[in-house]
Amino acid sequence: MKDRYYVQEINGHRVSLYHTTYLDTENIAMYLAHQSGRRPREKIRLRSYIDTGQTFLEIKDKNNKGRTRKTRIPIEDINQLQTADVQGFITEKSHFSPGDIFPRLKNSFYRITLVNVEMTERLTIDLDIRFLNVYTQQACKIEELVIVELKQDGNYTSYAKKILSQHQIRPASISKYCLGSILTDDTIKYNRFKKKIRYINKLINT
Repeated sequence: MKDRYYVQEINGHRVSLYHTTYLDTENIAMYLAHQSGRRPREKIRLRSYIDTGQTFLEIKDKNNKGRTRKTRIPIEDINQLQTADVQGFITEKSHFSPGDIFPRLKNSFYRITLVNVEMTERLTIDLDIRFLNVYTQQACKIEELVIVELKQDGNYTSYAKKILSQHQIRPASISKYCLGSILTDDTIKYNRFKKKIRYINKLINT
């Protein structure tokens, strides 16, 4: 793929560290909405880009047609969630009240980003994925698993997708928040995700 893709470089780094904190209600309403396949549904997170020193509060909405819309604002750290500006943003953009959401799951990973020469697609490669559940204090790492996500601009032919298919790597959707929650909390139900968890275990064991 090296002749068809550029590697994103930030401050001299081609492999970038990301930290994420997912927020949810006390009764994990956002996780349960995903677990039940409900749409529309929402995800709220703080994402820190360590190489640039930037942190954003992001709200992702998936509508009943499967389309995702993301809005975000820059934020200093998690303590800024209590400020009027941030709470106003959550009130305006989210279906949840600022007083009803709390840090639930922390996640870190390294990411390599590829962009094709035609500038029509972006490929992210996430590795060394780690989770810490704020509620249970249970930690988990899945160093053997790599998550590759292809984001395309329109219906263009993807060379990366062709290569992955030739190596019998098939697409399968997964949420890091849901995956981390399942791996670090034995009390939550995950019937909808059992097939995906078996698939991931098979990949890792293979």
